[in-house]
Amino acid sequence: MRNKFTTLLSTAVPLPIENIDTDQIIPARFLKATTREGFGENLFRDWRYDSNGEPKADFVMNSSTYKGQILVAGKNFGCGSSREHAAWAIDGAGFRAVVSSFFADIFRNNALNNGLLPVQVSDDMLAAIFQAIEANPATQLKIDLEAQTIEIEGFTIKESFEIAPYKKQCLMNGYDDVDYLVSIHQEIKEFEQKR
Repeated sequence: MRNKFTTLLSTAVPLPIENIDTDQIIPARFLKATTREGFGENLFRDWRYDSNGEPKADFVMNSSTYKGQILVAGKNFGCGSSREHAAWAIDGAGFRAVVSSFFADIFRNNALNNGLLPVQVSDDMLAAIFQAIEANPATQLKIDLEAQTIEIEGFTIKESFEIAPYKKQCLMNGYDDVDYLVSIHQEIKEFEQKR
């Protein structure tokens, strides 16, 4: 079982770059592991660290200004190869949700399968979020999974987002696919007995 996702209120880390692909999220040289552990430290590795492994001062995740459990990224996030490790790295770095105006389908599915919520918003909403965070890094975003809404706290800016009902149920209950099947074991058993 995973942590349940119901409502998340958090500051956010802004990454206003479009077309961030999975090789930028987690470079291919780190894909040798088969478990989720340790990927967070290599999230955006080539952007975060120089060739000597020292943090780059100008990268947002190395700044004490921006913290939080929500990553806000430019349009077309997660494009490129279909590595599940990208979702592992984002989750491993402490993010519970990623906000963008467009997600690659494979990344979206990998994120949902690993307990990470991709929140797709309009271009206007994304721009408003970036502006609010730039004006005040302490700005909080509120993501209400049950209501399927995201809002900028302290503003009257709120928007709905889509999610498949099955994946919503899994996230809200902290289920992976196996946990979900176990949760409906009795219904499956009764269905089989009726056949």
